[in-house]
Amino acid sequence: MLKNKLNIVLLSLLMVFSMSCEKTFEELEVNRNSPVSVPASLVLQGIEADMYNNTGRPFSAEMRWNQFYLSNYNYYATNEYTWTAAPDHFMTLKNVVKMEEEAIKLGADAVNPYTAAGKFFRAFFYDQMSKRVGDLPMSESLKGIENLNPKYDTQKQVYVQILKLLEDSNAEFATLIAKGNQTLTGDFYYGGDLKKWQKAVNAFQLRVLVSLSKKDADADLGVKAKFAAIVSNPTKYPLFASNSESLQFVSNLYNKYPSNPDNFGFDATRQNMSKAYVERLTERNDPRVMVTCEPAGGALKAGKLASDFSAYAGAEAGEDLADMSSKAGVNNGSDFAPGVYSFQNRKRYYSNYVGENTFIVGYPEMCFNIAEGVNRGWATADAEKWYNQGVSASMDFYGIKDGANTMTYSKTGSRDAADARTFNIDFKMADYVGQANVKYEAGVAGLEKILTQKYLAFFMNSGMEAYFNWRRTGFPKFYQGVGNGNSNRIAVRWQYPLSERTTNAINYKAALASQFSGKDDINDMVWMLK
Repeated sequence: MLKNKLNIVLLSLLMVFSMSCEKTFEELEVNRNSPVSVPASLVLQGIEADMYNNTGRPFSAEMRWNQFYLSNYNYYATNEYTWTAAPDHFMTLKNVVKMEEEAIKLGADAVNPYTAAGKFFRAFFYDQMSKRVGDLPMSESLKGIENLNPKYDTQKQVYVQILKLLEDSNAEFATLIAKGNQTLTGDFYYGGDLKKWQKAVNAFQLRVLVSLSKKDADADLGVKAKFAAIVSNPTKYPLFASNSESLQFVSNLYNKYPSNPDNFGFDATRQNMSKAYVERLTERNDPRVMVTCEPAGGALKAGKLASDFSAYAGAEAGEDLADMSSKAGVNNGSDFAPGVYSFQNRKRYYSNYVGENTFIVGYPEMCFNIAEGVNRGWATADAEKWYNQGVSASMDFYGIKDGANTMTYSKTGSRDAADARTFNIDFKMADYVGQANVKYEAGVAGLEKILTQKYLAFFMNSGMEAYFNWRRTGFPKFYQGVGNGNSNRIAVRWQYPLSERTTNAINYKAALASQFSGKDDINDMVWMLK
């Protein structure tokens, strides 16, 4: 009898234990580290980080392709334009969708700061991809398992949609601002200030419109009318008023500037400046060359002063890498390996961890874009005024002012303060813009000046806009040759991401057939360039 009672008790305990184990297993199925919902503000920060990190940071490969500086040692990099797959921003775009969904889920109105910003982010990342490859999945994309094989929209259709997204983004920001007390929580670019975001949207729309200059007669795009509407109606389309309003990434101790004391060593001497950049500065007696570059060691050893513009020199991007390396040198003006070419200003770019602000959409570019559109006859405005404002804003970014300006460089590349060399340069903005090769004029000659100054203002910022402007217009002069690879050519497009070739093969092949006779060739022009 006692034995039976014990068996019953043990059986009961076993049943309880089993039920307990089953409940515990169910609880373990829920991953507490992967919540069902996250604040839209957290998703936003990842999207904003991608805008800076994944579109061309300072001192990146993209800046070599912009021909701002060059690699002279192939252990680290080359100057070739032998591109393969383009950056794929669809994961970021999925996060844009998720950000909007999470905002609505947590009680936001149908039109809220995240939807307004989301439209801008869509336009920004689709633009980044399309101008690299051409046609893209857009109208059928971002639908998840509803459509795993989205068709490609033509590049024209992509840009019609981009311009519509930007128009709607501007309108939504205007509506939210009128309501008051609206902010974009989590935003580290503008601290949630919707008025500044609205200006960024419109400045970016000007960039897009100018990038479509070869299609300015296309009625579906309406480039001229849209450009004129923005320039002539600042109430509806507010724009940047200064450098401080630019959409820019501010370097800090938690996000080190790419050039910093940690990678000082040989990095700085494995990279020398490019002739495309330096020559445009020196032939204009432009003091920005003395801010961003060092005088060439060989020139100093030959007796030239650092205040002499002819002491600065860059290499041609197409130069054979072995030749460039033999001429690069190590130090400036010392007896040990003085070089033919200038280095980046190591005192400016390697002294600390916090570097220059990096424009994503900058005020100087906006000024030059307005000047370019007016020069092309798209709107009635003072092109010379906007051109001069762009030049002045770029000078201001580098701290160059009327009067005496103190310049600093490192003689031997040492971080030791005793190694610093300083000199003064007098500058007067009126004299600078009055030079024959700088002074604004109408027509093609004026257009070349606008594009040259825009290029100089793009130094180490705005991703690959310097290259995209050169590709579109041929200004300023880029150098090409054996060092560029690709049969001595500068490529004009990227190939599609590998994921498209493997997971969306039918639509990928159809897009190639309709654009490039079935080839995914880096030397074929996309529609917007034809």
